[in-house]
Amino acid sequence: MVSKTNSYSVAVRLGLAFFMAITMWIYVQHILIPYQLSQGPMRQSPRGNLSDLYPRWLGARELLLHHRNPYGADITREVQIGYYGRLLDPNRPGDPIDQQGFAYPVYVVLLLAPTVMLPFFVVQKVFVWLLAVLTAGSLFLWFRALNWRASRSTICIWILLTLGCFPAIEGMKLQQLSLLVAVFIAAAMAALVRGRLAVAGVLLALASIKPQLVFLVMIWLCIWATGDWRRRQRLVWSFALTMTFLVAAGEILLPGWIAQFRTAMRDYYHYTGGGSVLDVLLSPIVGRIGSAILIVMVFMFAWRSRRTQEDTPSFQWSLSFTLATTLLVIPMFAPYNQLLLLPALMLILRAGRELWKNRASQFFCSITAVLVLWPFFAAACLVIALIFLPGSTVQKAWILPLFSNFHIPIAIYALLLASRSSLACSPETSS
Repeated sequence: MVSKTNSYSVAVRLGLAFFMAITMWIYVQHILIPYQLSQGPMRQSPRGNLSDLYPRWLGARELLLHHRNPYGADITREVQIGYYGRLLDPNRPGDPIDQQGFAYPVYVVLLLAPTVMLPFFVVQKVFVWLLAVLTAGSLFLWFRALNWRASRSTICIWILLTLGCFPAIEGMKLQQLSLLVAVFIAAAMAALVRGRLAVAGVLLALASIKPQLVFLVMIWLCIWATGDWRRRQRLVWSFALTMTFLVAAGEILLPGWIAQFRTAMRDYYHYTGGGSVLDVLLSPIVGRIGSAILIVMVFMFAWRSRRTQEDTPSFQWSLSFTLATTLLVIPMFAPYNQLLLLPALMLILRAGRELWKNRASQFFCSITAVLVLWPFFAAACLVIALIFLPGSTVQKAWILPLFSNFHIPIAIYALLLASRSSLACSPETSS
């Protein structure tokens, strides 16, 4: 009888997870995208392939095959024609402000080199499926990094909800390299927990194709390495050697690329606004002060826990806290970056019973749960409404599932900070 009850409970949870995932996909495909398409002509907004991979792919192709500078204005114009369908016109109020310049370290072309001989529409389709497979696979890596011996049903639920959450869908639709960086970081942490520190260093160096997402993690790990330098120095040296190779390879491909990359990054933050979550929540000046304080807190916690082992709850909390801090201080708040919050959510859910014993933790757990689940609930409501109402009517409420996106990193950070004593000391559990 107990076995039947458990089987029924598992089936219900799997069915609910599938429903939440599929309704989010339907919302994006049949409500959000049609709304954007309908608004384009009204606002005279251009719409080409809209693939975030395209500027990097075109830059890699032109550099490797034709020796052209991917940071050049001529490449940017060609990117705009493919990405937006035409050149941007500053005199048109409906035109986007993102110029789609090549704002990546030049060594990203090494990862894209196998694709430059293929037509982009082929690369685009393959990359979408590759991101889906790798994102699903990253769940196994995070389970291993956190030493969470989860059941098959729990793993399936996590995969369904991750592939069906808006950040992952947005990342796959845009073919965003942030999803690839998240996989690199997950793989690095899994390797580190298994004692393969040299492999972890190499993977973290590869993740530096988006340096803003990995810089704080690497600084934290360097501080952690000092706690047992004799054994952990392999992590630091492998990272440093791999970075040296990448930078040198970039210099061979494009001499002087570092200065051009810095200029491209400065221009990118200038024309996109470049505001962090704290900048928007507070103000640019107060936000920068707050970011500095949060970074100092990471350093402080890292120094205090530098002697902890990589398979302990304290290390897992530090990892989650560092990634959550990263999302608050980097000068952008795109939803697809929120996949870096997966280990924090796993840590929180694994210690759910322990957290619920404390009133402060209960408060933050409740807020976090509402914010994380709201997009699924709102998307499901809109999809159900689509059955009874015209699409044009439902599309007017397109923004409802996105209401909580901005606040999710803030809530998770606050919960991690408020529950540090519970999360950093909780015993390993299985589900």
